[in-house]
Amino acid sequence: MNRFLAMDRLRKWVPLLVLVGLCLFFTLVNPNFLSLRNFARIAISSSPALMVATGVTFVILMGSIDLSMEGTIAVCAVLFALILNALGGSIAGWGWVAIPGALLVGAVLGAINGAVHVQLRIPSFMASLSLGFVGIGLSLLITGGDRILIDDPVFRSLLTVRVGGFPLMAYAALACLLVAWFIQDNTTTGRNFYAVGGGEDLARASGLNVGRLRIIGFVLAGVFYALGAIFAVARLGIAETETGRNFMFMSITSVVVGGTALRGGAGGVWNTLVGVLIVNVIANGMVVIGLADYFQDGVLGLLVIAAVYLSTDRRSLSFVK
Repeated sequence: MNRFLAMDRLRKWVPLLVLVGLCLFFTLVNPNFLSLRNFARIAISSSPALMVATGVTFVILMGSIDLSMEGTIAVCAVLFALILNALGGSIAGWGWVAIPGALLVGAVLGAINGAVHVQLRIPSFMASLSLGFVGIGLSLLITGGDRILIDDPVFRSLLTVRVGGFPLMAYAALACLLVAWFIQDNTTTGRNFYAVGGGEDLARASGLNVGRLRIIGFVLAGVFYALGAIFAVARLGIAETETGRNFMFMSITSVVVGGTALRGGAGGVWNTLVGVLIVNVIANGMVVIGLADYFQDGVLGLLVIAAVYLSTDRRSLSFVK
C-alpha cells in the first residue's frame, strides 16, 4: 500500500521531471537553448496554446473530450479582427469591444457544443469534431478565404513590448491561467467537474446536475479558446481560417502529457501548463539543435509518446465518453 502511494506521488512529478530533462538535453546539445531570448520565443509560442489547452482541460476533467477548438478559434479570430477594424482599428479606442465580443462568441459556440453533446446525447468526440468543422466553414464563409490584417500597435504590444525579456502576452496568459486555477480549485463548479469525472453516476446520485455541469465546462472551454484566438492574432498580426490550425493536436497532447487523465477526475490546469511547456520545448529544441524540418514532426510525435508513457498511469486509462 505504501509502495503504491509512493509510486502515485512520484508519478505526479514525472511531467515536471520530463520538462527539466528535456531542457538539460537540449542545453547540452546546444548551449544557445539556455538563453533568455530563446525562452522568450518558447513563451510566445506557448501563450496561445496554453489558453486553448486550459480550456479543454475543463472538459477532460469531466471525462469528456472537445475537438472543436480549431473551428472555434478560427471564428473568434476573424470576428475579433473584423470588429476591431470596424470600430477604428485600435484597442485604445472603441476597438476594445472586440475583446469581450470574441469571448462572447467563444462562450456561445461552447454552449452550442455542450448542448448538442448533452441534449442530443451525442458522444462529445463526434459532437465537438463535427462542430469544429462547422466553425472552420463558417470562418471561411465570413472571410471569403482572405486574411484580415491587424496593424494596431497597442494590440500588437502584447508581442512587441517586453518586461524582463518576456512579452506582455506571456504575463497575460499566466494571469488567465490563475483565473482558470481559481475556477478549478476555489469554486463549487470547478470542484464539481472533478466529481463528474470521478464518477458520473455517483455525482448524479449526489444531486449534481451533470448535464448542466458539462455545458458549463464547454462554455468555459469556448471562452479560453477565444483567448487563445486573441493571442494568436496578436502574435501573427493577421486573422484567417487557418488561425486555429494544429491547435487540436497541441492542446490535447499538452493536457495528456501534463498528467491529466483522459478518464477524468484527475489533473488540472497546472499540469496543463507543464504539458504545454513540454510540447513547445520539444518543438523549439529541435529547431535550436538544427534538425531538418522533415524530421521535426516525426521526432516530436515519438517524444510525445515517450512523455505520455512516463507521465500517465496506463492502468487507469479508458476510452473517453
